[in-house]
Amino acid sequence: MRKTLITVMAASIGLGGFAGAANAGLFSATGQVIAILAGDLFVGEAEGRLSGAGTLTIHSQRDPSLTCHGEFTSSAALGGAGKLLCSDGATADFQFKRLTVFRGFGTGTTSRGPMSFAYGIPHAEAQAYLRLPDGKKLMHNGTELAMVDR
Repeated sequence: MRKTLITVMAASIGLGGFAGAANAGLFSATGQVIAILAGDLFVGEAEGRLSGAGTLTIHSQRDPSLTCHGEFTSSAALGGAGKLLCSDGATADFQFKRLTVFRGFGTGTTSRGPMSFAYGIPHAEAQAYLRLPDGKKLMHNGTELAMVDR
């Protein structure tokens, strides 16, 4: 009887932990963001929720202390839109198109200049959606993504 009780308790704890992890995965997803803001490379993450709303956090590769945080909403039919606020006071409004639930690209306007970005897309493919400065390309140097001369 004691062995059965311990087995039932262990199974209940295990299933409870699994259900919590499963619910988190079912209702949100996190993906990589690559952005060009006024000629500067930013990288970070976006977290989208089942409702279509989400948050975005990116930082400059040149100056990691320069960060931007924002929120967005999206739908399959209409795409999405959002706003960013950066640690230096810069602001941005952006729009994006979903390629799939987890992948997309967009553009925007910042108080410092134009913005383009891709999310959920590896850097080699993302370059097609980004407005890189003339003569620049993205390259992964083994530890981080960098914007380098062609």
